[in-house]
Amino acid sequence: MSKDQATKAGKAAKAAASEAPRLTMDDLRDRIDEGTIDTVIVCFTDMQGRLQGKRLHAGFFLNHVLDHGTEGCNYLLTVDVEMNTVPGYAMSSWERGYGDMFFDLDLSTLRRAPGEENAAMIQCDLSWLDGSGEVAASPRTILKKQLAAADEMGHQALCGTELEFILFEDSYDEAWDRRYQGLTGANRYNVDYSILGGGRVEHVLRDIRNEMYAAGMVVESAKGECNFGQHEIGFLYDQALRTCDNHSVYKTGAKAIAEQHGQSLTFMAKYDEREGNSCHIHLSLRGTDGSIVFADDDRDGGRSELFDSFMAGVLATMREFTYFYAPNINSYKRFQAGSFAPTAVAWGKDNRTCALRVVGHGAGLRVEQRLPGGDVNPYLAVAAMLAGGLHGIREGLSLPEECVGNAYEADYEHVPTTLQEARDLLARSALAREAFGDGVVDHYVHAADTEIAAFNAAVTDWERVRGFERL
Repeated sequence: MSKDQATKAGKAAKAAASEAPRLTMDDLRDRIDEGTIDTVIVCFTDMQGRLQGKRLHAGFFLNHVLDHGTEGCNYLLTVDVEMNTVPGYAMSSWERGYGDMFFDLDLSTLRRAPGEENAAMIQCDLSWLDGSGEVAASPRTILKKQLAAADEMGHQALCGTELEFILFEDSYDEAWDRRYQGLTGANRYNVDYSILGGGRVEHVLRDIRNEMYAAGMVVESAKGECNFGQHEIGFLYDQALRTCDNHSVYKTGAKAIAEQHGQSLTFMAKYDEREGNSCHIHLSLRGTDGSIVFADDDRDGGRSELFDSFMAGVLATMREFTYFYAPNINSYKRFQAGSFAPTAVAWGKDNRTCALRVVGHGAGLRVEQRLPGGDVNPYLAVAAMLAGGLHGIREGLSLPEECVGNAYEADYEHVPTTLQEARDLLARSALAREAFGDGVVDHYVHAADTEIAAFNAAVTDWERVRGFERL
């Protein structure tokens, strides 16, 4: 491939991203004047991958927040899923007074809020009010640090995330009141790739697709999956930061749209004993000038030496970085042999039994990370892939032999099988501390400790069913 062709391919990603409508500040002012937008949501993505922030009156946003910003409590990066204050974090505590952090508006993320006709949305970075810099534990900041490291090496990262979800006929309130037991899937049987099965829930899928398009995302398609009511909506790859921004907005918006239909959907990694929800991440590097750096037609398999070293680094760090791919107790229930979720730290060409699957060719050559589930925080997972891959490039790591055949039955190291194992590997990882910093690693190790302690204190339905009468 010539340099001219490579440059054109690099520009293609930027051109593709512009296919969906983008909201500009001039557009926003016009729509506020017209009265079609009256609310501006300012938000960030927390440790659990949720959007947190404020809904501002549009006039107040223009007159006060646009130029001066806004703040929020720093406990938002230290709470658990239940929003409980958790002791033991260095950045936020009762002793430190639970002060504020600054929401730094990233106006490049301005969009129409999906599922909310009269609202716009802006995503934020976080910084300290005393001017001491960015909040290091913020997932978006963690990813930006790895993107900056790639840039220093002459690379940019492109990626796409593939989120699966299970759609139910029950509303979220009904599901809560039933403690999520006995819910009815929107499909009664396996509808993998089924046009008929997708058609039966098209009223929801269509609204999600169109709302995400209106929010600036390039929507590819929707397809059925294997669990009852399980589907996937795919989006075109983009710059890594924008992909992760879109991912977070999509999850929140899809839930809101399902609720508008009186239904609910879940992205949790393993809802039941059938197929879990995955979030495969496709990633490639380009030169900062858009040149193709992963492909080399003169080498075996068409892969460049840089690509092989990148993959070798992702493999070498996979066990130590698994927490960033699988951050919850439930995440590890997906890792079952013969489930299409990986158990082996291995790579293969178009081999879905491996943790890393090499797909595409030429400008489209990329690596698919199959470890994450639908509960993953995209910023942390992509940051982990980049940190591992850049380590491989710096050290010139050699790629192990390809797995040909069934990785489930081959003799490879296995990914951690519990959150406790992943937590311990992360806590001891010198590579993680070098890539992310001691403060970030300690912060997320404490988050894992909090989740493990909460689970260990819980009494589950499994225990009641086995023990109520028979023990």
